[in-house]
Amino acid sequence: MKIPVDIALHKKRRELELVYEDGAVNLSFEFLRVMSPSAEVQGHTPEEAVLQVGKRLVDITGIELVGNYAVRLIFSDGHESGIYSWDYFQKLIEQHDELWNAYLNDLAKAGASREPNDPANKPFEEKAKPKHKCSH
Repeated sequence: MKIPVDIALHKKRRELELVYEDGAVNLSFEFLRVMSPSAEVQGHTPEEAVLQVGKRLVDITGIELVGNYAVRLIFSDGHESGIYSWDYFQKLIEQHDELWNAYLNDLAKAGASREPNDPANKPFEEKAKPKHKCSH
């Protein structure tokens, strides 16, 4: 497991920088938001996953350390339930292009957009609203 020695927010570029002993990696806020490991986004099964729309301009407003194994990212759209483990960051880094392209394809298939306030996103935003409590 690779553990970053430092983490920095680059607000103007909307990127989170993970600094490792062997170099640094930048991940966009939007990518991190749409790939949130939370049940709210991923669901408990792949069929329950909720397509994230209109997140192009999302910001990270806070980072909280979770033990020695993860951070919780707090986003400007109110999403804060994703716990990003060091292993999950590695997966995101290693599979970045594949995951991002799959996300863009899912958006295109659904007729949705990365742009906030795009009317095409309305049906997806309505579906994402109801919050349910996990029962396990």
